[in-house]
Amino acid sequence: MCFARPALLLAAAALAAVSLVQPAAAASRIKDIVTVENVRSNQLVGYGLVVGLAGTGDRMLNAPFTEESVQAMLERMGVSVRGSPMRVQNVAAVTVTASLPPFARAGSTIDVVVSALGDASSLQGGTLLVSPLRGLDGQVYAVAQGSLAVSGFKAQGAAAKINRGVLTSARLASGAIVEKEVAFDLRTATSLKLALRNPDFTTAQRVASAIQARFPGSAAVLDLATVEVKSDGTLGLVDLYSAVENLEIAVDQPARIIINEASGTVVMSADVRINPVAIAQGGLTITISEAPQVSQPAPFGQGETVVVPRTAVAVDDGGGKSLALVEGTSLRQLVAGLNALGVSPRDLITILQAVKSAGALQAEIEVQ
Repeated sequence: MCFARPALLLAAAALAAVSLVQPAAAASRIKDIVTVENVRSNQLVGYGLVVGLAGTGDRMLNAPFTEESVQAMLERMGVSVRGSPMRVQNVAAVTVTASLPPFARAGSTIDVVVSALGDASSLQGGTLLVSPLRGLDGQVYAVAQGSLAVSGFKAQGAAAKINRGVLTSARLASGAIVEKEVAFDLRTATSLKLALRNPDFTTAQRVASAIQARFPGSAAVLDLATVEVKSDGTLGLVDLYSAVENLEIAVDQPARIIINEASGTVVMSADVRINPVAIAQGGLTITISEAPQVSQPAPFGQGETVVVPRTAVAVDDGGGKSLALVEGTSLRQLVAGLNALGVSPRDLITILQAVKSAGALQAEIEVQ
């Protein structure tokens, strides 16, 4: 037993030494940090009707466009209902959206999302009728139809109800058939432009250098967000990109702090640096509690029963822990110094903005 404690101390010291070592920048594949020009998805949108709802559809008085759509659909089928009021509640007007992936061929299927347009309370159990999906050029690229799948549910009784998820939005897996392809032939292209998802001059230069080392004379940096790749004549562009997309490089990133004030979230990149600075953070908490007591006279005595108020007031000014000297320069030391103050995420946002205003924070702050 006498040898166990020194062994534990040595192990703890080794773990502490490892934790102080700054991790090396992880390498990323080129295919994970760039997109290829014209190899992208296209957004589609359409309008349609969902039928078969169990009384949860649009009310015709509140959604006249639903009534117009139903009348137009029936007229195309040879049924005339013009001039007759409609009181059905099992139909809902919806918007249909989808993303057409690159190089999608005619006859392939894509997923669609259906969302209520009127005052329908639920799309559960509904069926989407044939709905054309158009691109920004107004042309039809796909046609959607099928039974909807709603992830939410609703249950209620006389005095209580439970809602889970959204009942007015549904998904239709493989619910649209591609009717028209987006024309783009890589075989006729003479070059490819690789667009960095996070533009940066250093990263762009590293991408070009990695490609140049594998295929000399085939890559050039156009700007901080674009690297152009040209074939040397021995390989086509498709073969060339497939050969270089798995090359690994170290991605560089600027020192940046992202702040979401709505949720109190703070995200800092590893390159955030801070000059020596003293930070004072004071919090004042006042707690007021009421504990009224009942005072009543003795038996057979004179007097009235009254309620006597009893109020306790407590003040907490932070226990004197209000000043800390942050003299490190790394992110780890910055976080350790702020943790020494015991600050909350909300206070951390205010502190970081104040340190930035003082010129001691070497990073960009982005408030969302």
